[in-house]
Amino acid sequence: MPEPRKAIALISGGLDSLLAARVMMDQGVHVEGINFYTGFCVEGHTHAIRKKDRARPKRNNALWVAEQLGIKLHIVDIIEEYKDVVINPKHGYGSNLNPCLDCKVFMVNKAREWIDANGFDCIITGEVIGQRPMSQRRDTMPVVARESGAGDRLVRPLCAKNLPPTRPEQEGWLDRDQLHDFNGRSRKPQMALAAHYGFEDYAQPAGGCCFLTDRQYSVKLADLWATRGKREYEIDDIMLLKVGRHLRPRPNFKLIVGREEGENRYLEGYRKRFVHMLPTSHRGPLVLIDGEPDAADIELAARLTARFSQGRDAECVTIEVTGKDGASRARAVKPYPAGQVPADWYL
Repeated sequence: MPEPRKAIALISGGLDSLLAARVMMDQGVHVEGINFYTGFCVEGHTHAIRKKDRARPKRNNALWVAEQLGIKLHIVDIIEEYKDVVINPKHGYGSNLNPCLDCKVFMVNKAREWIDANGFDCIITGEVIGQRPMSQRRDTMPVVARESGAGDRLVRPLCAKNLPPTRPEQEGWLDRDQLHDFNGRSRKPQMALAAHYGFEDYAQPAGGCCFLTDRQYSVKLADLWATRGKREYEIDDIMLLKVGRHLRPRPNFKLIVGREEGENRYLEGYRKRFVHMLPTSHRGPLVLIDGEPDAADIELAARLTARFSQGRDAECVTIEVTGKDGASRARAVKPYPAGQVPADWYL
């Protein structure tokens, strides 16, 4: 028997990449998966922090997909390389700070580098024409193939019949008739194919997998860049944007307020890096102060901390204020009136 052709599949953890890999495996292709870690993934630590998310499976969906398929998965950290995609996207942003077209080009290019280095024949993605408004259009799909350098080695099994034949089809490695012609935003064809294969438990097929597509997250990231005066970030910056309630009452500082016990515990890991506050006379949130607050700012922040505590209706709440040097002192403050917190303070 001849040695099977080999393909690397971009595995996000969603239904489309699961199905695309399986369709190729059905044609005797040896498939391995690759998952690129950017730091912006919706899955991961956030589901383990908040009480409301505790019922969700605590799993890495990309690893779970690989397990369902019985394939090897390569997880590649691209946090540093990916910064330029987020900060300077050639093709611009989508409706939020999502550089979807540049992101797809970048990841397919990284996959191309991987197959060239490892002797694989082609790349698989779960893309479907018309499914995403920026990166998955008939006019942008050729852009991904061209700018990534993948060319006709890029196979999209779920919508291949709607596209020109790729090299694997032209060379006879794949039977085009066994590929699919999905298109549009409806996920019914994918769900039907999943049922055909017996896949019952999979990530929400209509959900995004990147925080950059989320409007509120993008607002917080834009605020971070605006206050620093330059577009840059570190991994801790983007992780903290995922957690807590963020308020900017003054241009020179903002509050990150834990919304529940799980978030408070997570924010504790950052206490030594920030001025932070904690109510001691009443139960309440841990609050990090990001910026350079003066004495008046500290007073305002303490009152806001009291407002989010269980003493919000009390005459006075005691707040423990701890500086970056670790020195603490208690101060009694009147809670800021809930109805008077300006809406534009909330990020």
